[in-house]
Amino acid sequence: MRSQGTEGARPGIALPFVVAHRAGNQLDRLQEAERLGVALVEADVRLFHGRPEIRHLKTVGPLPLYWDRWALASPFRRSLVLAELLAATRPETELMLDLKGRDARLAAIVRTELEPFLPERRFTVCARSWELLEVFDDLPVRRVASVGTRRQLGAVLGRYAETGVDGVSIHERLLDARVVTDLRAVAGLVLTWPVNAPARARELVGLGVDGLISDRAGLIAPLAAARA
Repeated sequence: MRSQGTEGARPGIALPFVVAHRAGNQLDRLQEAERLGVALVEADVRLFHGRPEIRHLKTVGPLPLYWDRWALASPFRRSLVLAELLAATRPETELMLDLKGRDARLAAIVRTELEPFLPERRFTVCARSWELLEVFDDLPVRRVASVGTRRQLGAVLGRYAETGVDGVSIHERLLDARVVTDLRAVAGLVLTWPVNAPARARELVGLGVDGLISDRAGLIAPLAAARA
């Protein structure tokens, strides 16, 4: 049975909408995104020692050494956890939780922590490891498959050709009119990242994407509002 992905575009969110990229990773950035009134706030979720931590930084195996490309963070930093993020987020704010890694335990833990808030609050769950999304199949949670390479683009079109998926989040460099059309055949929503320049945002809106994932939500949001 094909997923009813278009149900994810619920009334109250004007399309195209803006997602505040990684704004949920820090509470002050979350509050700023909420003040701006962006549609969704994204947060990265990683499993570390059995708990869902909110951070984009990776660790060195089981050691609390945090890094990302050329950045290295203090091992004494305190990581935000999912329960704290849920408690700090306004009920009307939709969180987009990007599940990092392949460990199915992470998806199960996130599901358990979201269930008490459903269906009163709305959530989007995103993952590059698409099998993690299956954990949420029977919940009123929007499932979004993340795509970062052309190989993954071909794979997502094949994987969801029959069943469909609520949404696809794809790197902007992979998009053109044909790709958007192909994605429409399998996904209810097409989101793209990173969109930080107004000129590129206008191009992507012209291609017909539904959501712009931006590190500069305050700059991009007025463009989406004007189109809506």
